[in-house]
Amino acid sequence: MLQAKHPGESFTAGPHRLIHNQTVSMPPSSHIIQDLEPHTLYAVRVACQSSQGPSAWSPWVELRTKEGVPENPPANVTAALNATEVLVMWAEPPGRLNGQLQGYTVEYSTPITLNAGLSTELSINLSAPLSNVSFRVCAYTGAGRGPWTSHLSASTPLPAGPSSPPAFSWHWFYVVMAVTGAVSIAVFLAVYVAKLRRKETRFGEAFEPMMESGELVVRYRARRSYSRRTTEATLNSLGISDELKQKLQDVMVDRHKLTLGKTLGEGEFGSVMEGLLTQEESALKVAVKTMKIAICTRSEMEDFLREAACMKEFDHPNVMRLLGVCLQTVESEGYPSPVVILPYMKHGDLHSYLLYSRLGDCPVYLPSQMLVKFMTDIARGMEYLSSKNFIHRDLAARNCMLNENMNVCVADFGLSKKIYNGDYYRQGRISKMPVKWIAIESLADRVYTTKSDVWSFGVTMWEIATRGQTPYPGVENSEIYDYLRQGNRLKQPPDCLDSIYSLMFSCWLLSPKDRPSFESLRCELEKALEDLPDPQDPDEILYVNMDESSMELGAVGGRDPTGRSSPLCLKGLDSVTTVEVHHPTRYVLCPVPSQSHSQKPRAPLFTCFTWINSHTSSQMHSKD
Repeated sequence: MLQAKHPGESFTAGPHRLIHNQTVSMPPSSHIIQDLEPHTLYAVRVACQSSQGPSAWSPWVELRTKEGVPENPPANVTAALNATEVLVMWAEPPGRLNGQLQGYTVEYSTPITLNAGLSTELSINLSAPLSNVSFRVCAYTGAGRGPWTSHLSASTPLPAGPSSPPAFSWHWFYVVMAVTGAVSIAVFLAVYVAKLRRKETRFGEAFEPMMESGELVVRYRARRSYSRRTTEATLNSLGISDELKQKLQDVMVDRHKLTLGKTLGEGEFGSVMEGLLTQEESALKVAVKTMKIAICTRSEMEDFLREAACMKEFDHPNVMRLLGVCLQTVESEGYPSPVVILPYMKHGDLHSYLLYSRLGDCPVYLPSQMLVKFMTDIARGMEYLSSKNFIHRDLAARNCMLNENMNVCVADFGLSKKIYNGDYYRQGRISKMPVKWIAIESLADRVYTTKSDVWSFGVTMWEIATRGQTPYPGVENSEIYDYLRQGNRLKQPPDCLDSIYSLMFSCWLLSPKDRPSFESLRCELEKALEDLPDPQDPDEILYVNMDESSMELGAVGGRDPTGRSSPLCLKGLDSVTTVEVHHPTRYVLCPVPSQSHSQKPRAPLFTCFTWINSHTSSQMHSKD
């Protein structure tokens, strides 16, 4: 099967956009497309079809046909003859040139042909005075000459006689009067409009005050009227609930005020685009989320709008806020497509930023102080959401955004599952879930609480500490629940502070009520951030004296916490062994808590590294 179209034409607009659509039998493996226009750009793609069905289409390949000659001869050809010199002038040929115009050819009586180049006039010097000269002109491209003009003659002009004054004409008198009247009317209207502008306010036009019944009255006419009838009619066409329509009324934005730019990211169910939102006196750079309405159901679209309506209630520096919602009409569908307008985040999502800091073309050193700050920002945002009784259900580094000030904003409140689909596992008819971030009780019963968000926050902390590594490498999504039930947890990253990992691990306790609140997590992270020393330039670090221990390393080089006193024990678990689905020491195997422990074990709050310049030694110590 072979298709051809003009480049830039959207194939989704319909098959009528195609200029060629034909099924070709094989062999041979070639095909000639007839009746194409010369020097024209086309796009072609091919697909194979067998008894098993058609294959996917190849990418569009652009090609240009060869040049042709111009369709028409030059226009407006004139000439003036003066003894031994004739001046020929013409205009560019109308219609298609069918190629790159390279010049003009002039032929006159002898016959002699002259090349005029790209100039539209040519002065010809004759060998002898002539009273009559015939000539013709044609244009040419790389493919050759186009059609000639008809033969034209240039005659010697007759000598001019004595001039006489022109006679008076009433026709020109009427023309002058009409022009004068039109100019006068235009000046009058300009003065009138200028006077009205002087009395115009921001919201309309205020007329001269008047006295009515002894009271001063100022008459006022609005500059423009606003009506929500169009917006209400559009919302009604969506078939959404009255409650949701009422919430969206206050955040609706005129579609004409939004200009879409390049695509920042695209997924199975939607895309994120760069946009420009026009306001009263300025333009704001924004991010725009759209849905692929052709493959989404009405209920999914209503969920998309409902989650956007929830965002309008948020007002916190570490929580993504909603700027507006607008609806754009899709010709191929019976109802419009919703568009969510969000603040533009310069550095994108946190996971990509962390990943490229390690694996990008220009790796960036991220000190521990910055990583802990990222965790603190997320804890502040989640504390705010939990105070609003809002459950995120999809907290992960990929769903947190970095603005131009390197502040993290919690984002994608359920919308991310419509865009990102790489970390979700579909079990039977259950909807896609980010199983490696979901709490163990949510995997079992699909019950989500604030404490299940705390579990996800612990995994997000681990992502930040490992600078974007994927949790539980080597474990399939379908095996996660059984793996967690056996007591396995993520191990401490090699350069992660003990205090940070203790907080991280407390988020993964089996019983939700034993996990800390976001308020507690925020306080502990702020304290850890205050206790950290100022960031050190990595070029100044010479070496660190590490304790030579026989303890085994974890999945990413962390120490095995088994055997030391720490709050790393799950409650209510029996003694288990590691499942051999990967390296046996890749994850933490939580031991059974001792019955004699009446108090919660205590771990070092943090490990303090003292970096010293090249004139002194470097040390490492711990504080309880």
